[in-house]
Amino acid sequence: MSQSFDIAVIGATGTVGETIVQILEERDFPVGDLHLLASVESAGSSVAYRGKNVRVREVDTFDFSKVNLVFFAAGPAVTRSYAPRATAAGCSVIDLSAGLSVDQAPNLIPEVNGALLSGLAEPFQVACPSPGATALAMVLGPLRDLLDIRRVNVTACMAVSSLGREGVTELARQTAELLNVRPLEPRVFDRQMAFNVLAQVGVPDAQGHVPLEKRMVDELRELLSLPLIKVGASCIQVPVFFGDSLSVSVQTASPFDLAAVGAALDAADGIDLVDAGDYPTPVGDAVGQDVVYVGRLRAGIDDACELSFWVTSDNVRKGAALNAVQVAELLIKELV
Repeated sequence: MSQSFDIAVIGATGTVGETIVQILEERDFPVGDLHLLASVESAGSSVAYRGKNVRVREVDTFDFSKVNLVFFAAGPAVTRSYAPRATAAGCSVIDLSAGLSVDQAPNLIPEVNGALLSGLAEPFQVACPSPGATALAMVLGPLRDLLDIRRVNVTACMAVSSLGREGVTELARQTAELLNVRPLEPRVFDRQMAFNVLAQVGVPDAQGHVPLEKRMVDELRELLSLPLIKVGASCIQVPVFFGDSLSVSVQTASPFDLAAVGAALDAADGIDLVDAGDYPTPVGDAVGQDVVYVGRLRAGIDDACELSFWVTSDNVRKGAALNAVQVAELLIKELV
């Protein structure tokens, strides 16, 4: 593509923001000028891009009329503060923070509901769903025409990088303290994270559900265009730096052909179906990769209408940054 696009990345010093910059370079995205933005605390640092160190500037003073497209990879409060300024300047927005409502910015995964973009008006405002919902929708999307899905139950084993660099640093610190037989003082998590599993991610509401679980349910219904589907979600924190894993059970209205399910997944873009008898892991397979891995595909022990499987993917790369760049690739086709 001969035309270039001026891009801004907000949250450029975070794990997702840095990965967006990396993937823009890897995929040879037609970037004209690249503006890296962050809070006043992070301004002044630099991020490598195409052999140079690009200086990070403060977002508060940025003129959004300088760019065609901006990635919001900081917190939801930042998106809510600056997205209106961006769109008012004619800049399209890709939000990774869940800072905008679905009415403002529908969730988009190119492999699942990419056609949605054609019905939107410029400047575009679209969102990237949570990494867990992205991975699960990638798997269920190719099965929508094959299965009459009635219910989905998912247990999401979430890496500490779901909390950004702070979560990664905390797990490393706790691990070092325990291995060196030093007293452990939890900081980011409410108790020991190293060598442990925490039964919830975030603060539960009166009914016992954490925000990320409710977000995953809403996003999955939206992405699959199945607003009435029943979804049960449990998010747990595991001592893994990168790579979310999901244990999934799907209830269908009628018995299904397991071989046909496997063939549909094997043919789907962005999916790597692991051979029967083997299974994927975050460390051994998913981290650093651009696909969602599926394994342990099986029917229920005593229920011909139950489909179970295991999913793992890089939550920072495929679950967030890569999907955002793929969305941007769709957007620029509309902007040309």
